[in-house]
Amino acid sequence: MSSLPPARILAIESSCDETACAVLENGRALLASTVASQMDIHARYGGVFPEVASRQHVLSVIPVVQQTLAKSNLALSDMDAIAVTRGPGLAGSLVVGMNMAKGLALALGLPLIGVNHLEGHVYSAWIHPVGELIPPEPQFPLMALLVSGGHTELNLMTDHLTYKRLGSTLDDAAGEAFDKVGRLLGLPFPGGPAIQKTAENGDPTRFKFTHPKLDNPYAFSFSGLKTAVLYQVNALKKKNEELPVADLAASFQATAVDILFNKTMQAARDFKAKEILVAGGVSANKALRTAFQAQTEFKVNIPAFSLCTDNAAMIAAAGYYRYALGHVSEMDMDVQPTWALS
Repeated sequence: MSSLPPARILAIESSCDETACAVLENGRALLASTVASQMDIHARYGGVFPEVASRQHVLSVIPVVQQTLAKSNLALSDMDAIAVTRGPGLAGSLVVGMNMAKGLALALGLPLIGVNHLEGHVYSAWIHPVGELIPPEPQFPLMALLVSGGHTELNLMTDHLTYKRLGSTLDDAAGEAFDKVGRLLGLPFPGGPAIQKTAENGDPTRFKFTHPKLDNPYAFSFSGLKTAVLYQVNALKKKNEELPVADLAASFQATAVDILFNKTMQAARDFKAKEILVAGGVSANKALRTAFQAQTEFKVNIPAFSLCTDNAAMIAAAGYYRYALGHVSEMDMDVQPTWALS
């Protein structure tokens, strides 16, 4: 949308276990991005420990902002607005980023923009590194698959910031299922990357796991798939057979990818979408990316690997469109740990 005003956005993301800051121009050009991950800290717990995450954000948020400004060769006075993740996420984590963003906005006299974390994932598909060839913008109507550790849903986007949720998970999110199955198979946390790596040496056709039958064709359910893997593992253990971990991982991954791919393609056809967008942490999964990129029916927008997991560049991108279209937040805005996109 070339008619939108130019703006430089500094954004902060702290919804879970990454402390991140980024500077973005005009909703697309990424000038600098920093992500301080807590993955190694939480791996010992087998998942994110909320209180530990919050304390780490407190330690990291100022250095992360300073590092990002240094990378961008810009000062805070060069910014036009401050964007921050308002939710959904862990309350204790969100409040750290929110307080930092409010402090900056108040001190600099700049607008503050609260961004939905899921909306950020959507807008990660608009971003490109500054200085590189500018790719075409995603075109509306757009069928957006949001797939992560906490969310799995299909949204029809008919314009910027305009969403119609067609279906979401009824139980486990896809990323959550990857983590739980990874744990069942004795793989390290997080389960997604571990299953992907293990599946590379496995046979995806060895075990046949069925797809759930749901009333809403655009809804998802992964608890049954996870339970099917559990039953298979228990059956093999009863026979005192060595677990074929690679084959189990490959078969689970193939089934999960098939579910995500087929439902998204069907929704895109049914709602006459021009293009498909796949975003969220699970969009980094190579099997899922390959499935979408191999088909030729729809152009597919998938962010770069570095933008699939939580980052602040995506919050800056969504923040830019909110700022440019007049959606500025009040300074008394509070975090929203539970906040649906649509």
